[in-house]
Amino acid sequence: KVVSYSLQVEPAHFINWQQDPFSNYQARLVFPEKTREFTVTVDLVVEMGVYNPFDFFLEPSAETFPFAYEKGLHQELAPYLVPLKCGGQFQDYLRTIIPPSVASPKTATPMRTIDFLVGLNQRLQQDVRYLIRMEPGVQTPDETLALASGSCRDSAWLLVQLLRHCGLAARFVSGYLIQLVPDVKPLDGPAGTSVDFTDLHAWCEVYLPGAGWIGLDPTSGLLAGEGHIPLACTPAPSSA
Repeated sequence: KVVSYSLQVEPAHFINWQQDPFSNYQARLVFPEKTREFTVTVDLVVEMGVYNPFDFFLEPSAETFPFAYEKGLHQELAPYLVPLKCGGQFQDYLRTIIPPSVASPKTATPMRTIDFLVGLNQRLQQDVRYLIRMEPGVQTPDETLALASGSCRDSAWLLVQLLRHCGLAARFVSGYLIQLVPDVKPLDGPAGTSVDFTDLHAWCEVYLPGAGWIGLDPTSGLLAGEGHIPLACTPAPSSA
């Protein structure tokens, strides 16, 4: 929950808030004079209360994978279902993640949808090494798989395409990641960050009937939690 937000931009300018076709808010800035300075300061207050990212339910038709969106919903999700035409490296990887319920539907036991998604997200975290990449743009899914490395935006886009090729609606999310030092160190499991930090981040969301958009972060292998603050959700990274 965002409690308060302010945007300060220098030098003097005109600002107009508008929305893109996907209801993301955009600030359009017009500067009347040439300038050698451009400073953007965002002040953001959010509630960081821990919540359970698995606290949702699915429609009975979507509890096991694969499933099909009903006709009306499929039309509404159309921009998030368009797959890229990917190369051999991607196709080979896709074949390794398709569950038996898809590969051999007559003999396989249906797989729980949430188990499939959690497993795929965790596998990407293990197979793609995270790195900070300052070059502009997003790698293609084949490039990310060939290099076995990429930034958060590269892993997110790879996951979006894997989900779409599996028939699931997925979108690219750009925003902030806020991580705070825990008040109490856990008795088991990862200790988490040792310093408070905020950074730009990207992840993926998949649409599940009954639950809506569910965030998956392939950089960490976890579902999106209270530290993920979305700024823009779009079918393609270029518009985010």
